[in-house]
This record gives sequence, structure tokens and C-alpha cells, in this order.
Amino acid sequence: MTTVGLLECDHVADRFRSIGGDYVDMFGALFGAHAPGIELVPFDVIGGELPPAADACDGWVCTGSRHSAYDRLDWIGSLSAFVRGVHAAGVPFVGVCFGHQLLAHALGGRVAKAPTGWGAGVRQVVVQRPEPWMDPPAERLALHFMHQDQVEALPPGGAVLGGADHCPVALFRVGSSMVGVQAHPEFTPEYTDALLADRVARIGEGEVAAARAGLCQPTDEATVARWIARVLSADPSGASGPHAR
Repeated sequence: MTTVGLLECDHVADRFRSIGGDYVDMFGALFGAHAPGIELVPFDVIGGELPPAADACDGWVCTGSRHSAYDRLDWIGSLSAFVRGVHAAGVPFVGVCFGHQLLAHALGGRVAKAPTGWGAGVRQVVVQRPEPWMDPPAERLALHFMHQDQVEALPPGGAVLGGADHCPVALFRVGSSMVGVQAHPEFTPEYTDALLADRVARIGEGEVAAARAGLCQPTDEATVARWIARVLSADPSGASGPHAR
């Protein structure tokens, strides 16, 4: 069993909790279905709760957030410092959406509002640089997106692994065990649909209508969940068990 700290950078709004619960419930369902070797330990980072040490868990998953990685908020500054500590300690880390952007920002990259506007609904990610942990292999991934910000410049040592039409850095790696994923593999069609319906004024009627119409297509969260699990176990061979320290 791999113990994974879930760095909660936001919480699902109360009016949407009936769909899939909070983020810890969504990630729990994702890993429970596709990577049952992961045990989640939540940390309410947005509420001021940081883990006691970079190696307190076998690996880390950093969630999405309504905030931007470059916002000057105390908890974001503290989390950025924690991410730098995780990097220095060589502990596996996977950032999702805001977590993906924070990984880049904390280590010296650049995050900004996307010039193309919102990336919302199911989008295609083209894998440009296969890695040993990408098993089962895939050349393209259909995944749920919901973001305005995106990574514009990688941090030192970063490598782009995949991109989407609207988001050139949709998947990247820093070192051997830190990965950023702009998409939301934990989202379900029902939750994405609820967010789209709630954000028509912000995203635009035409964009929302097109995104909602595309939610019926199959998505590849099962593949991404298995990839994430292998990154977090620091074992490209796919064998189970926590990473060696």
C-alpha cells in the first residue's frame, strides 16, 4: 500500500457535494476503482494545514483550486515552499490542475491566464514524450478540463510530456518523480456538467453548450489513474509498494 497525502487546495461547493462529495471523495473513488494500492491521507492546505514533513507520506497529490498559483496568499506561499521541500527530498508528487500549475510556479516556471480563454469540457491530450510509467501506453487521452490559467514556461529541469490544442503544456515532468497534469481525471461527467452550467456567464454560452454536448464521449481517467499510481510508487516497472528512501 502506498500512503499518499492529498494536499487539498480547495473544497467542492456545498451545492455540488451530492454529486461526488469533496475532492478527497473524488480522488478516493478514482483510485479505488483504478489504483486500489493507494491510501489517501487528506491535508486541508487551504485551511492552513500543511503536512509535518516532505517525507511524511510516500507521495503527494495536489488538487485543483479556484485560486491561481501566483496569488499572494499565505497558504499558497507556504504550499510552494513545501513543494520545493518535496522536490529537494525526491519524494513523488503529482499536481492536478492548480496543483500542476503550482508545481511549475513553485520551482521557477511561469503560470498565467491562457490567451485562448477557458479550457472546459472533455479535451484531447496528445502524448509527445512517453515515459516508463505510462503503462498502459496511450498516444492520446480524452480528459475533463476546467481552467483559465495554464503553464507558460517550465521550471528548470522540466520536460513537456503532452499537450492539448488549447494548452501546450498539459502534462509535464520535473526530475524523475514530480508530474503535473492540467486535466481533472477525478472529475465525472455529472460534476463537469454542473460546473459548466454554473459558469455560463464566465465561460460563454457557446463554449459551454459545446462542452456540455461533448460530455457523452468516453474518457481515459482509468489510464491516468494508473499512471499517477506508478509515479507515486516511484516504480516504473509497475510493481506495488511505496518508493524506497
